[in-house]
Amino acid sequence: MSTPTKDAIIEQLRTVDDPELHQDIVTLNMVRNVTTDGGNVVVEVELTTPACPMKGTIRRDVEAAVGRVPGVTNVSVEFSARVRGQAKTVVQMPGVKNVIAVGAGKGGVGKSTVAALLAVGLKREGARVGLLDADVYGPSIPTLMGVEGSRLGVRDDKIIPIEAVGVKLISIGFFIDPEQAVVWRGPMVHGAVQQFLGDVDWGELDYLVVDLPPGTGDVPLTLSQSIPMTGSVIVCTPQDLALSDARRAIMMYEKLNVPCLGIVENMSYYVCPNCRHRDAIFDHGGAKRAAGELNVPFLGEIPLNADLRVFADEGTPQKCFNTADDELRAAVTHVVRAVAGQVSVRASMGQAQPTLSVE
Repeated sequence: MSTPTKDAIIEQLRTVDDPELHQDIVTLNMVRNVTTDGGNVVVEVELTTPACPMKGTIRRDVEAAVGRVPGVTNVSVEFSARVRGQAKTVVQMPGVKNVIAVGAGKGGVGKSTVAALLAVGLKREGARVGLLDADVYGPSIPTLMGVEGSRLGVRDDKIIPIEAVGVKLISIGFFIDPEQAVVWRGPMVHGAVQQFLGDVDWGELDYLVVDLPPGTGDVPLTLSQSIPMTGSVIVCTPQDLALSDARRAIMMYEKLNVPCLGIVENMSYYVCPNCRHRDAIFDHGGAKRAAGELNVPFLGEIPLNADLRVFADEGTPQKCFNTADDELRAAVTHVVRAVAGQVSVRASMGQAQPTLSVE
């Protein structure tokens, strides 16, 4: 039996496409190393995000492709991950690779909850994550993340973020009395957002998730003018009114040249914990239809769930990822990985990647 060569293996790996980036994994520089020991082959693949939603597909395709090389008897795939940044550098935050804005056309759709779940989920997958609460009129991230009343520190004239379950946090809620109403005009909002961007020591981050105020006001405009955003995630509920507002939010981001990473349908349905009957309390599927009409990705649906409400109220969103409720756990994990996949797609656009050299 012939001994497989690295050249032959790599040629077969050129037939394996990343399902989301639509290029082969050799050209994308995802193949970091190939080692052979007789008929045993180990392929080291570097994913573009630790939350890769297509990891299983890539493993299967690599095993099938390399298995076609004469002499190969066994194929092992070892994964690592390196999040790639967007094409434009965030000057104010040089260590931040990708900025994800989480917005909504109207309030009350669970936008902040989704932002917190996204940040915690990406961190649990192995990424370095920050969460910026830019909802200056209704900051809820300190409550959602269980850090109300925390005090910020300063080092070398930079604000040091609070950390919760490994996620770096900044919120206007850390600067004001909890009983104080924020009554600010546009210039004050603009100044606060600029300070959160330029005066905070975010360090090295793969993702900075930004929880925006609902609607189409000053904060999204300030962000788009201040930093290059990888894209926006729009949160809505299934009913027609929420979907109409979500469409307006997407059109606003398009005007600001911020690509829409996709739509999340929150409170999508309710499953009775006793009989498991499923009820579409606020209708169902509207966000998916709207995504199709607007030609943007549909990122998934999150159920109306009592456990999620409890976790949010007690400031422990991380419990959603190990809850005994399989449906809730699968739903939030799917949304996190779908967003990560779309960020990888956007970050790869316009970035030429070197190919693997064979020695």
